[in-house]
Amino acid sequence: MVVIYIMSNKQGLIILISGPSGVGKGTIVSRLLSDNNLKLNVSISATTRKKRASEVEGVHYFFKTKEEFEQMIANNQLLEYANYVNNYYGTPLSLVKEILDKNENLILEIEYQGVIQVLRKGFRTLSIFVLPPSEDELVARLKKRGTENDEVIKHRLEQAVKEYAHRELYDHTIINDDLEKTIEDIKQLILKYNQ
Repeated sequence: MVVIYIMSNKQGLIILISGPSGVGKGTIVSRLLSDNNLKLNVSISATTRKKRASEVEGVHYFFKTKEEFEQMIANNQLLEYANYVNNYYGTPLSLVKEILDKNENLILEIEYQGVIQVLRKGFRTLSIFVLPPSEDELVARLKKRGTENDEVIKHRLEQAVKEYAHRELYDHTIINDDLEKTIEDIKQLILKYNQ
């Protein structure tokens, strides 16, 4: 069952940022969040994975049992969700509505599968696919992180090809060859969509 939510123009916007690993999504989102003029919020995800010692319920995640999470799915209580490494992760719809009803915006760094789910819900969205200037640059960025070995980098590049194949889902595609320009371009899009 698909549930469509009717939104008024006085409600906020959901900004969806996607792209291959290493393209700079996290940095872009972090920088955008620091601009108070954009009225951006992030949502706290629900998950079925075990809580780590340093994590706080309701701050880092909402920790759910598998049964609780599946009940949330059955009751259409999630904006989007995915199963990753045998654990569910998802965005609670109640938090999304709370943010949007305050005429504030929600920004999500999200994979294309989640974008498909969000678009089906009928919210006002701005979806942006971020690309690296080239595959060589993407490899260089992944290596510069120093957190992935060659096998993981190879897997991430294979995943990037799959993600790139879905770029037609997005309202805009931006090449992140200049971080400051990319951030400014996205800011301008957010402001335009919020007029």
